[in-house]
Amino acid sequence: MSKTKRKRYSAEFMAKVALEAISGEHTLSELATRYDLYPNMITNWKRQAIENMVETFSSKAERVAANATEAQIKELHAKIGELTVERDFLAKAFGR
Repeated sequence: MSKTKRKRYSAEFMAKVALEAISGEHTLSELATRYDLYPNMITNWKRQAIENMVETFSSKAERVAANATEAQIKELHAKIGELTVERDFLAKAFGR
């Protein structure tokens, strides 16, 4: 039984194909036959390129703030869990 490996594409190649798909000069079928790809792959790359376009134009400060906010939210959720356990423990201890 032979094991086939998936073909890996470079980021430059995926960006090139996605840009061609976004430009709309050629149909997905034409691009798929030209680059020997499946149309679904091109559609996914196009969608990813459009979704990540906002990140490209956002400033570094915005990206750092977004990461800091996510980390702070995780930290606060952990603290809420600790306080809930502590409250329940003390409620049982003083409830006797």
